[in-house]
Formats: sequence, structure tokens, C-alpha cells
Amino acid sequence: MDGSVPEPSAPLQDGTSASPLPLRVLYVDDDPALGRLVQRQLGRLGFEVVLAGSGEEGLALVAAERFDVVALDHYMPGQDGIATLRAIRALDHTPPVVYVTGAQDGRLAVAALKAGAADYVVKEVQADFIELLRAAFVAAVEQVRMRRAHEAAEAEIRAARDRFEALAAERALLLREMNHRVGNSLQIIVSLLNVQASATEDGRVKEALNSARNRVSAVAQVHRRLYTSDQIATVALDQYIGSLLDDLQVSAHRDHGGITITLDADPIHIDPDRAVAVGIIATELVINALKYAYPGGEGAVRVALKRQGERIDFTVEDDGAGMAAPKAAEAGAVPSTGLGTRIVRAMSTKLGCEPTLDARATGTCVRLTFRLAERT
Repeated sequence: MDGSVPEPSAPLQDGTSASPLPLRVLYVDDDPALGRLVQRQLGRLGFEVVLAGSGEEGLALVAAERFDVVALDHYMPGQDGIATLRAIRALDHTPPVVYVTGAQDGRLAVAALKAGAADYVVKEVQADFIELLRAAFVAAVEQVRMRRAHEAAEAEIRAARDRFEALAAERALLLREMNHRVGNSLQIIVSLLNVQASATEDGRVKEALNSARNRVSAVAQVHRRLYTSDQIATVALDQYIGSLLDDLQVSAHRDHGGITITLDADPIHIDPDRAVAVGIIATELVINALKYAYPGGEGAVRVALKRQGERIDFTVEDDGAGMAAPKAAEAGAVPSTGLGTRIVRAMSTKLGCEPTLDARATGTCVRLTFRLAERT
């Protein structure tokens, strides 16, 4: 059988549905008179009925020809209906089978259905057997059609899902490759700025180059995290800020003696663009504290990153000289140009917030409160 299922046809004059055309039926029964009756009556309704007188003959016809449905009698000499049904179901691309018997035995019906029959019809000529048989044929063919349509739809859904997953995996790979290349390029720039800062003797130039290096490094770290993480849409902000502060702590030990930097952060994930903004702000504020908070060279800079519902509270504070104290211009300190303040305000605007200075007797505390997710 080629697996095609005909379309349903229009109703007959008596209100019943005719068979789909052409519907080819194999009727297997050892009663030739009944077989001819079925062939004649169903032929008037548009069915093409082929007769077989035994289970073996019916099985051979199913294996050799195309049929839309098979009617199979139970009691036959040699191979009975159940054995024939099982043999038919073992073939490839078999048509649905309607089991036919004159026995009023529920156990026989159950056995036939368990063996793979699509329906069960009791053979009683005086009780409109032909109409019951016709309705069973049409229902069995429609059942096969619906099942195949369902299987085709499921196959298309699986194929679409596979295509989507393949595209998503390819996109993730391309994004990781892009972040890897960008991260490497930015790291080269960091190295060049570091070399240039080491080569100059001018304190103002050295300070400017080091500040530029730290800002570029803040961006490079985000890309490095994106290509080394399974997540390409978000960045673990607490881990990212922690890495930045570790790098700044190395500089603090080298240039500012006993100043320590600590972080108190909740686990937070945000999009990469906003993570970059927070990282640059953190870099600017911590460097500012390292330069101006402790003229004596010892103290603590505390960074906190706390989630408050759908908002993030971000603070950088110290216990040093405070904003009211003059920026130390003595002892080789480089006066602030105000560029860092402008950068902090620009990045704060990107986050949709404004930096505020908490009032306190000593020290400085800069606070930013912004939404966890960007407004859509």
C-alpha cells in the first residue's frame, strides 16, 4: 500500500455519507455468497471490493496490492482471522482492518482490537450489516488519515524545533566568537596603554593613561565573561564587579600602600550593556577613593551591590577625608580634571538613574539606585 488516504465524499440522498472515491476494499470471508453480496451492495455505494476466500489468500493480496481497508472474517478454515490480522499488521504500510464475525462474543472483539483491528462489526445480514460495514470502513480510513496528519504535524514541529535549536546554537557560537575577538582586541589596547604609561615620566600623562587603561579593562572583562560563560544574554554582575575590584586592589597595594577594597554583593544577573556601565562607574569611584580618600595611605573602600526587589542599590564608600576636604595637590598627587565625574554621570544616565552623595560627618558615600531590567 502506498499510504494514500482518499478525501471524504458528499452525502448520499438518504443522508448517509458515501465512501471516499476511489476506496478499495479487500473482503476476506470463506462464505462466497456473503462476499458477493458485500461486493455488490458496496459497489453501488462507490466501493471497489476485492474478495478473498481464506486468510492465506487475503494476506497474499495485502502484501501484493494496495487496499484502503480490509474486512476480515474470524472463522475461516486454516488460518483464522486473529492469526491473519496479526500477519497483516506485521507487514509494512498495512491498511486498517475491520474485524467481522457472526459470533456475539465480547472476548473475541477485545482480542481483535488488541491484535490491531480498527473496528469490529457483527455479521448479521438481516440487521443492516452492509451499512454497519460501510460506516466502519469510512471511519477506519478517516482514523488513518487523521493519525497520519497528526504524525506529519508532529514531525514538522520536531523539524522546526531542531532548526530553531540549530540556529540558536549557531547564533550563540557566533556571539561567543565575537565576544572573544572583541575581548582580545580590548586586552591588546589595555596592554598598549600600560606600556605607554610605563614609558612616560610625566605624572599627568601617566595618570591619564592608567585611567584609560582601567576603563578599557572594565569593558574587556565583560566580553571575556560572555565568551567563557554558558550565558550569552546576561552577566553575573556580582562576579564581574568582584573581578574588577581584584584588579584595582593590585594597583592599590602597589600605589596606595595599605588601602583595602571590599565587596558585599548579592547574586545579580543583568544585560551586558548595563553591566559595562556599572563596571565603569565602579572603576571611576574606587579609583577616585584610592587617590583622594586617604592621604595617609591606609583605610578601606567598601563597595556594596544589593538587590531590592526589582531594583539594585549600588554604593561606594570610604571613611576618609570626605568631599569637603581639599584634593591633596601635595606629595605628587595629580589634581582631578573632572573627567571621571562626567563619565560617572554619563554611565548613570545609561542606567536611568542619578548618582547621589550621602550626607555624613566623615568619609564619602556615592549611591546609585537603578532598575534590574531596562525599561521596554
